[in-house]
Amino acid sequence: MSSHSPRQGHLARRLFQLYAGLALYGASSALLVRSGLGLEPWNVLHQGLSERTGLSMGVVLTVLGAAILLLWIPLRQRPGLGTVSNVLVIGAAMDATLAVLPDAHGPAVRGTLMAAGIVLNGAATGLYIAARFGPGPRDGLMTGLHRRTGVSIRLVRTALEIGVVVTGFVLGGTVGAGTLLYAVTIGPLAQLFLRVFAVPPAPDGGTVLATGRPRRAILRP
Repeated sequence: MSSHSPRQGHLARRLFQLYAGLALYGASSALLVRSGLGLEPWNVLHQGLSERTGLSMGVVLTVLGAAILLLWIPLRQRPGLGTVSNVLVIGAAMDATLAVLPDAHGPAVRGTLMAAGIVLNGAATGLYIAARFGPGPRDGLMTGLHRRTGVSIRLVRTALEIGVVVTGFVLGGTVGAGTLLYAVTIGPLAQLFLRVFAVPPAPDGGTVLATGRPRRAILRP
């Protein structure tokens, strides 16, 4: 007779999805970096800050994520396991991938890296959002501002992402075809993979640790 209950198996699956998704998110973002064809909005800022400070992109992502969590305090946001893990895992996975992935040369290779990075990023987003362990720090900032100001999530998200792209570009971050393609495809891709990786309710109908149904907003690293 197995010593593991269905509830333990359910939690194990959710934890696996959380950390696999976060690691894949960092790795997929590294593919976009190496393509040189444009980054997702927040990583434009991370790359720009990396260029200015000399820190790796992963370290910048981690430090900025931790700093954004401080903004949750006046917004009365509560971090979950997924929130803290987001800060710690994605940056490390990105730096580890960049350390072994060489620069791309030639339009075919660069285009392949860009396409693979976007699709895998969508899969990663579906994996870790479906695990339901809480939002990433940047999405928590977005939803917190929405609740405190009454401004729509769409408008808050648009304003934040335009702001980080412009700031990152001025600092030296890469904006290009990949940035635009990411913007128009990540929503449909994430929704597709949310359905693929949806975790059914716990066998006893209860919930484990963090709860909450995945929302339309896409969690950023």
